Amino acid sequence: MSQLPAHALPSYLDAEHLGPWGVYLQQVDRVTPYLGSLARWVETLKRPKRALVVDVPIELDNGKIAHFEGYRVQHNTSRGPGKGGVRFHQDVTLSEVMALAAWMSIKNAAVNLPYGGAKGGVRLDPRNMSHSELERVTRRYTSEIGVIIGPTKDIPAPDVNTNAQTMAWMMDTYSMNEGATATGVVTGKPIALGGSLGRVEATGRGVFVVACEAARDRNVPVPGAKVIVQGFGNVGGTAARLFHEAGAQVIAAQDHTGTVHNGAGLDVHKLLAHVAATGGVAGFSGGQALDNAEFWTLETDFLIPAALESQITEANAAKVRAKIVVEGANGPTTPQADDILHDNGVYVVPDVLANAGGVTVSYFEWVQDFSSFFWSEEEINQRLERIMREAYAGIAQVAREHKVTLRTAAFIVACTRILQARQVRGLYP
Repeated sequence: MSQLPAHALPSYLDAEHLGPWGVYLQQVDRVTPYLGSLARWVETLKRPKRALVVDVPIELDNGKIAHFEGYRVQHNTSRGPGKGGVRFHQDVTLSEVMALAAWMSIKNAAVNLPYGGAKGGVRLDPRNMSHSELERVTRRYTSEIGVIIGPTKDIPAPDVNTNAQTMAWMMDTYSMNEGATATGVVTGKPIALGGSLGRVEATGRGVFVVACEAARDRNVPVPGAKVIVQGFGNVGGTAARLFHEAGAQVIAAQDHTGTVHNGAGLDVHKLLAHVAATGGVAGFSGGQALDNAEFWTLETDFLIPAALESQITEANAAKVRAKIVVEGANGPTTPQADDILHDNGVYVVPDVLANAGGVTVSYFEWVQDFSSFFWSEEEINQRLERIMREAYAGIAQVAREHKVTLRTAAFIVACTRILQARQVRGLYP
């Protein structure tokens, strides 16, 4: 990001520690020279349209009153209603949620979905809360942000530590407050409430699809390829399973519990069962424990970071020995690390393209809810794969034309679409 004096920075930024939002601003600055006449509108991308901070008070099971801080940020709605997940995590901050909302704007535009970008979060550690306490938090949070969400305004979805049950509570709370059932207010719902088949695996499936497209471009055969995966939940676990079933060898997996490694390939199906039973990869008998830092140094064809943001940094980027990095998580690579990977010949498929499978199937769910007509899982997977392949092909073509990375190309495509919409809509009043 261009250097600004401290007094010129917005109140939510710190001159020394810009955080995830500062990373996003650096990315926008990098793409601005490619926007031509649309660059006059670029400040639109650097300011969230709306940021709501709410108090979420609940009564705990022990009778005490606890207060949690919640956020909902709508970054841009020029191309359609806001769309983005809600995460429950002890490290959630406004800077993080703003950045995630902005990346959703880019992601939705990159794959040409008719959405803007939004994101939400509540700062709490769900491991320390009961099922009923999480329900009370979810319902109170939904009531507090209810003034800005809705099927045609802003549609939340699951994210870190939230799931279909969370979305059911959100839908029910919003519907009760509206006095009518509104299935389209959230996506990622249970099938019984208008959820879509294929949604749970959609993000991981999208990661695998674009990884295969990148592999074709880079002449890396998927059968027999080595794969390492950070994060072994819905995204990383699904991608790992699909790689495994395609004949690749998943040689290492890492999550919050530790790292397991097997040079001959982990049995992914058994590892998924182990994670479901124990909550993490640690202790899996089909592999050896590995120091977490060594994970990044493993020689591999594919590295799939599918955990949290800022995992590949200046500190470890030079140690990465992967041919292709496919970002399953949001913002896992810092701009400085991006440069190091590029200089070292590592081909990076950016998050705003690689993990767009989830929001794509969320879009399918939203469309199905409006029409009350539902598709088969086979139809959904076929539509998802077509959209992901077309998006990759278009972005890769822009990368070749401008001789830039896939990330910069994705931002060129997305920012152009967003700012074209902003320009033709004009300013009101």
